[in-house]
Amino acid sequence: MPGTLEFIFDFGGPNAYLAYRALPGLLARTGATLHYTPCLLGGIFRATNNRPPLVRYAEIPAKLAYEQLEMERFVKAHGLHSFRINPNFPMNTLMLMRAAIVAEDMGLLDRFIESAMTAMWEVGENMADPDVIARVLDADGFDARTMLARTEDQAVKEKLIANTEHAVARGAFGVPTFFVAGEMFFGKDRLAQVEAALALA
Repeated sequence: MPGTLEFIFDFGGPNAYLAYRALPGLLARTGATLHYTPCLLGGIFRATNNRPPLVRYAEIPAKLAYEQLEMERFVKAHGLHSFRINPNFPMNTLMLMRAAIVAEDMGLLDRFIESAMTAMWEVGENMADPDVIARVLDADGFDARTMLARTEDQAVKEKLIANTEHAVARGAFGVPTFFVAGEMFFGKDRLAQVEAALALA
């Protein structure tokens, strides 16, 4: 029986976008069910004393160059030629991730993720700006006013915090993080291992 793949993500990570775009083929081959878990990357970093690569490797230019090379290789291997580094990167995704919680509650999470990922990593929208978020959502057929108003609900805030804390408690220290039958895999470059684990699930 096909297994379940949990995808822990934040829109703010370019590698989360790249993994997201690479997942359809993996899911088709394995028959696995995909479960999204929106988390706040900044919260994961704070809880684990981790830092983004641009900061962590700031004094290791060869490492930064290699990270870029690996990204280019991944893009080429998966044909992800619509990918662009957002000119506003890095950006605060707190409102956007809360909106993902709202979308999940409304049964619209899949559509919301597609909209936000495209806007951020293909179009280059500033998805930290509430006005831009509203414009993008409205253009994609969402009720932006209602959704963004609900990002201030305490239950929405608490759900995002709980998701983030639970991810950290299970070992997550960044995104994209995947879980298959309780086993954790980190990074887009582990998708082959994820696929092998799903074959055994």
